[in-house]
Amino acid sequence: MHLKTTNCFVMKVNLNTFEEVHKPCYVLEEKRLRRNLELISGVAEEAGVEIILAFKAYALWKTFPIFREYINATTASSLYEARLALEEFGSKAHTFSPAYTDYEIDEIARCSSHLTFNSLSQYERLHGRAKAANPKLSFGLRINPEYSEVGTALYNPCAPGTRFGVTADKLPERLPEDIDGFHCHCHCESGADVFVRTLSHITDKFSHWFEQIKWINFGGGHLMTRRDYDIPLMIKTLSDFRKSYPWLHVILEPGSAFGWQTGPLVSQVVDIVEDHGIRTAILNVSFTCHMPDCLEMPYMPAVRGAEVVDVETCADTSADNVYRLGGCSCLSGDFMGLWRFHNRLAVGDNVIFEDMLHYTTVKTNMFNGITHPSIAFAHEDGSLEMLREYGYEDYRNRMD
Repeated sequence: MHLKTTNCFVMKVNLNTFEEVHKPCYVLEEKRLRRNLELISGVAEEAGVEIILAFKAYALWKTFPIFREYINATTASSLYEARLALEEFGSKAHTFSPAYTDYEIDEIARCSSHLTFNSLSQYERLHGRAKAANPKLSFGLRINPEYSEVGTALYNPCAPGTRFGVTADKLPERLPEDIDGFHCHCHCESGADVFVRTLSHITDKFSHWFEQIKWINFGGGHLMTRRDYDIPLMIKTLSDFRKSYPWLHVILEPGSAFGWQTGPLVSQVVDIVEDHGIRTAILNVSFTCHMPDCLEMPYMPAVRGAEVVDVETCADTSADNVYRLGGCSCLSGDFMGLWRFHNRLAVGDNVIFEDMLHYTTVKTNMFNGITHPSIAFAHEDGSLEMLREYGYEDYRNRMD
């Protein structure tokens, strides 16, 4: 296996403490990544389905050589993701976008194997151009089953008034002749039991059209690499569906499942301040810049060597080893907490945020011009290979 690297360097590190790391760094661990890839490819083989990587959650292209050992395709949501699929992963993308633009549709089509339209009006207006750009394209429609168990409104694609997909009452009795498939996405870090219930709604509303299509894409959000995920139930559900509709090629496109628990964000304490009995350890990373889902979802990330403190039940939030963690941006709300550490923190100590590869490296920004964490790859032999370091020019070029 050879990663795509440029100007990188390698050093030995302790993967538990990262004591050799003194600057912010996302660390992708090969052993954990391969564990996920092996599990996912095993599910695909046993269930007889295709599982592909969604770039919206994970797009570290320098690691694609590893992915190609296990999967053959990816899914894109934009022109740049589609280009990444073709140019770096080496295969054309399964592409979906809420709306394609006139000035990008031709290039997107050339970079795609499958192109899913969000609405019938987008299909009617653009499918001719897309087909002219790539005669081998397979077209699909995104459908909306009007059911989702996603609890956070920000991530619920089936909430009333949603802009995603076509409901059953809006589909014609006979689909357009060149529509080959349906795409449906209504999960977010969900379990197999949720898929079972969702699938019931999908088949109830849309099985009437299944004889007219060749493939169905059940989207992402299937968190099959989570420790408590019911793998046998998922395999049985997919296998039973295929027995009922044997002509349908079944596709899933999780993102988080590939990057789940594959490595941390290593940061350092740069100051400790106190106000009204709250002690804040200020770090050289930012929640809003480098861990945006923590504030958007919101959720409390796991911190190595610390436990989350329930402010309402904790008798002493001002204890010496209890800290709020503060980011280094100028946003007042760039903080979370509290955590109880095993020991008191000091300037220079590492604070390690667990599970920070998916939906972070793809969403980070350079607000405030804050120095961006590097990206490193931890090989199975314990060596740490620096894949990318960021500098002033990266920030400056965003303003060009």
